[in-house]
Amino acid sequence: MPKIAAAVLALVCLMLFSIPMSAQLLPRGNVYGGVAYGQMTDVTNKQSYRGWEGSAEDLPFARFPHLGFVLDANGFYRSGVTMYSGFFGPRFSTNLGKWRPFVQAMGGIRHINSNHFVYNPYAIDFGGGADYKLWFKSFSWRLEGDFIHGHYASAVQNDFRASTGIVWRF
Repeated sequence: MPKIAAAVLALVCLMLFSIPMSAQLLPRGNVYGGVAYGQMTDVTNKQSYRGWEGSAEDLPFARFPHLGFVLDANGFYRSGVTMYSGFFGPRFSTNLGKWRPFVQAMGGIRHINSNHFVYNPYAIDFGGGADYKLWFKSFSWRLEGDFIHGHYASAVQNDFRASTGIVWRF
């Protein structure tokens, strides 16, 4: 079911953004979608996961163009384990030529299903990255890395995530 919901959401977004008038209705910001690699600690074992990451950033203040608010989601998969995360928080960025480096600090929740044992711990995410403006108007390529601190089954969990993908700026 989650794959079908993601496909429907992607189709609706594509239809919405393909209408020229809809671009005027959108706030200032960007939307990101890409692939992700995670090094996760499952209580005592470090394991590698592959998955996806997506985020939406809103730049609501004209007076503070370097401050944005991010809603970030990701999913990681391994045999017998699925993990979804949702985070929200501020992002600070600047423009340096074709590059737009940023740092972010977010809080949120994870949904971990490990062989039918479901756990929903809180987590915090500290990270950063950079967008490189492409020759296509309004598109960039993103490289991002994050440190995620949380708890899993009452043990401290320190994880790392790296992702890359395409950004659409509006």
